[in-house]
Amino acid sequence: MPIFSAYDTTPLVYRLVGEGEPLICLPGGPMRASAYLGDLGGLAARRQLVLPDLRGTGDSGAPDDPSTYRCDRLVDDVEALREHLGLDRIDVLTHSAGADLALLYAARHPERLRTLTLITPSTRAVGIEVTDQDLRESAELRRDEPWYSEARAAQEALLAGGPFAELWPAVRPLTYGRWDEAARAHAAASAGQTNHEARDHYAADGAFDPAATAAALREVTVPVLVLAGEYDGHPSPDRATELAALFPHAEFVVQRGAGHFPWLDDPGAFARTVAAFLDPEILSVQAGGVRLAYRVWGAPEAPPVVLLHGRAGSGATWTRIAEDLAADHRVYAPDFRGHGLSDWPGRYSFEMFRDDLHAFLEARNLAGATVVGHSMGGVAAYLLAQREPDLIGRLIIEDAPPLFPLDPPRPLSVRPAGDLDFDWPVVPDIDAQLNDPDPAVPGRFPEITTPTLVIGGGPASHIDQEQLARMVRAIPDAELVTIDAGHLIHTDRPEEFLAAIRSFGLTDRKGSGGAC
Repeated sequence: MPIFSAYDTTPLVYRLVGEGEPLICLPGGPMRASAYLGDLGGLAARRQLVLPDLRGTGDSGAPDDPSTYRCDRLVDDVEALREHLGLDRIDVLTHSAGADLALLYAARHPERLRTLTLITPSTRAVGIEVTDQDLRESAELRRDEPWYSEARAAQEALLAGGPFAELWPAVRPLTYGRWDEAARAHAAASAGQTNHEARDHYAADGAFDPAATAAALREVTVPVLVLAGEYDGHPSPDRATELAALFPHAEFVVQRGAGHFPWLDDPGAFARTVAAFLDPEILSVQAGGVRLAYRVWGAPEAPPVVLLHGRAGSGATWTRIAEDLAADHRVYAPDFRGHGLSDWPGRYSFEMFRDDLHAFLEARNLAGATVVGHSMGGVAAYLLAQREPDLIGRLIIEDAPPLFPLDPPRPLSVRPAGDLDFDWPVVPDIDAQLNDPDPAVPGRFPEITTPTLVIGGGPASHIDQEQLARMVRAIPDAELVTIDAGHLIHTDRPEEFLAAIRSFGLTDRKGSGGAC
């Protein structure tokens, strides 16, 4: 394992996991070896995790002076690691008590930070108190668990001053969103990974100056993510919100069903949230209670265009089209729920995707935008145009099913092996609607008063082109263009697709055509 020397020559060790841009991951505990972080729920597939063992933990050396375990003195070790890695600015992720160290580092070296990710963070360094009532209320959320009564009784005894070593094993299930075999093994490893002597020094007198630290953090202008667990009490989401409020540019997320170790409780949800935050090309917005990731191109003042992907896709599928349109437009390409880096709540319908679009347009103040939807995204768009005819300025539907019943119906789909970039339940949920659609939908096509262009893929598409023509005839201000490309028109024939939408009113690179 790589090794470097601290300011006092203490040898410090770190591990590298994964590939990509380095992400320094400071462990909590306090003073627990970084092995417990694992690969952070698969985040190592997107970033190279730099996992240091703080002095006296794991494979790092113990200092001659135990007082250097104090949190404020560990800041110099983090800075030594940055210098050793040769990085001018660093992305820092930290967990639990490690957040106190990261906050002190941010206050002392704000110019060295690029981003800061705080996972179920301690708030001690800034004087935000976690109360006994916080812990009781979070525990109450677990009242239906079979181990709840024993854990709750032990928690009360611990809050009353009972012996930690005797009571903590019974309390520990409250710190995990799922007290399964993986959580039990993770918890059992804690004792052997923690330096208890160092832990006693970590928050010693003089370690923290909350008022000064909070004041300094209000001047930290880098992007900050604060991720809380729904079931966590240390901190509760309410206390984590207070921490996020200190920063000028903080994003706050509560991971559903998660406790203090969210990458174990739902690895996919954790990795998607953090990866979206760390990617400078991805933004996120809370839309109707769901976090939607999105990409954006073009000048902020340019006319807006929203591009909606099809089933099993993501906003990234529009990159070729978006880069072209960005010469004259502000282009947005969100990931629907269950896709890409957005939340995967597990249940899906065309109406939910319609509501995602509605919430996204409102959250980003995009009323009057041109909306372009492919396949499933096209259905979401025309369902919204039926309900809110004034919200969409122009509507472009690319080879989307008009929701006439399929004959024959689609057979039951079988999930392919391996990891997917979308949530598999999207497929059976949407197939069920395609086989038995809401019969009212076709009858409401005349309610779409937005100027509409429908682009069909021709005979090679699996979408019934005659049904597309019926839909066009039912919409008062609609026209049909056919590009013999099959279903993936904007992917396989981008130039022809661009020509079609430009002729419908989007400006081209030379400024010809009407503005959207």
